[in-house]
Amino acid sequence: MTALTSRVFRLPDLGEGLTEAGLVQWLVAVGDTIVTDQAIAEVETAKSVVELPSPFAGVVTALHGEPGETIDVGAAVLEVADVARPALPTESDAAKGSDAVEHDAYREEERAGSGNVLIGYGTSERVTTGRRRPRATPSEPTSEEAGDPTPAEHAARRPVAVRSPLVRRLARDLGLDVHDITPTGHDGSITRADVLAAAVDDAVDGAAAQHLTTSAKNLDGLTVVSRERLSALRRAVSAKLSRSRSEIPEATVWVDVDATELWALRAGMAPEGGRAPSLTAIIARFVLLALEDHPVLASRLSDDATELISFEGVNLGVAADTARGLVVPVIPRAHDLTVAQLDAALRELTTAARAGTMPPERLRGSTFTLNNYGGLGVDGSAAIINHPDVAILGIGRIIERPWVVDGQIVPRRIVQISLVFDHRVCDGGYAASFLRRVTELIEHPLRAFGRV
Repeated sequence: MTALTSRVFRLPDLGEGLTEAGLVQWLVAVGDTIVTDQAIAEVETAKSVVELPSPFAGVVTALHGEPGETIDVGAAVLEVADVARPALPTESDAAKGSDAVEHDAYREEERAGSGNVLIGYGTSERVTTGRRRPRATPSEPTSEEAGDPTPAEHAARRPVAVRSPLVRRLARDLGLDVHDITPTGHDGSITRADVLAAAVDDAVDGAAAQHLTTSAKNLDGLTVVSRERLSALRRAVSAKLSRSRSEIPEATVWVDVDATELWALRAGMAPEGGRAPSLTAIIARFVLLALEDHPVLASRLSDDATELISFEGVNLGVAADTARGLVVPVIPRAHDLTVAQLDAALRELTTAARAGTMPPERLRGSTFTLNNYGGLGVDGSAAIINHPDVAILGIGRIIERPWVVDGQIVPRRIVQISLVFDHRVCDGGYAASFLRRVTELIEHPLRAFGRV
C-alpha cells in the first residue's frame, strides 16, 4: 500500500483577538472521505455557532477534541490523508497480523462505498443512526440476577450481521454487546455509526448515574446539582464586558421622553399592504441623525488611549437577546439607510442572531451601539459599553403614564432613554446635548420627517 500523505488542519485565526473556539459537534468521522471546503465541525466562536470548512480533501485519519471541549487557535483540528487505492487482499495478508488485515478490510469497504462502515457519515444521504437498546428497568431482572442465558435462550437471540471486522472490534473495545445494538445498514448490518451511537447512549446513561452520585456533594450547606463549564460564547462575553468595565471610566445620563406623537405617527407609516417599521428602527434613525452633530460618540480611542479615532459615518451595533446569550450584530454604514431599510436590516439581523447562524464578521466593527431592552419588559438599565465603542444608548418600555401637559395630568406614552459614555472622550455637557437632540426628535418626530 502506498504511504499516506497526511495533512493537519489547524484552527485558523477567528478575528477579534479570539484565541479559542468551543467544539459543538463533529460533522465527519475518522475514515470519512471529504472534499475541499466541506463542513467538518460546528464550533462556537465569538457570539455565533459556525460550520468549520476543511481546506483539504482526502480521508479523515484523526479528529482532535470532543464536543464540549475547547480548541485553541493554531491547534490541530483534524488530519486528512491522501490514500492510494490498495491492492486486493492476497495470501500474503496472513503474514500481516490481525490488526493489518482488519485495517485493510475496513479500507476495502470504504473504497467500495459500503454503508457497512460509513452509513450516515460520508454517504450521499444521511440517515438516522441506530441506538443501543434500552437498559433493563429496575423491575426487570438483570443478567446477573437471571443468570447466564440457556442454550435455547441464546439461540432465540436475533442474528447479528457485522460485515466489518473493524466494526466488531470497535464494539468490543467499547464494551458493547453487538446483540444490544440496533442496526441501520441497508442490508440489516450493524455499522460503525450504530456502534458509536450506542456508545453515546451508554455514556449518557453512565453520566446520569454519575450525576446522582456527585449531586450529593454539598457546598455551604446546599446540595450541588451540577457543575457546567461556561460555553465559548459566555466566556467571550465575560472577557469583553470585563475589559469594558476595567478600562472604560463610564458615566450615564438618562431622561424620560414623551413618545406619544411618535407612537401615533408610526401607525401611519405602514406602506400599502405592508407593516409599519419598528419603533427601534425609527429611534435608530433619530440616533443616527443626532450622531451627525455629535460624532465623538461614534468614535474610538486608540489602544493606548492617546488618540481619538473619528469616522465618516456609523456602523450601528444592535444588542439582541437570544437563547444562547447576548449578541451584537452590526449594520454597516447605517447612516446611509432610511427607516424602511433600517427596519429590514434589523429584522434580518435579529432573525439570524436568534437562529445562531450569524457569521462572525457580522458581529464586529460597530462604532455605536443601540440596546432596546424595553422588549424585555424593563424601563432602564446601567448598560455596559460594547468595547471598543465609546457609547451605548438604551431604550426602555414605551408605556402609558400620567404626564403633565399644559398644567393638566393626562395619560401619555413615556419612554426612558439612557446614554452610557466613555468620560475620556467627552464630558457630561456633550453627552447631554446628544441626548437632548434624540429627545427632541422622539417628542416631535415630524421635525425629522424630511430627513427620515
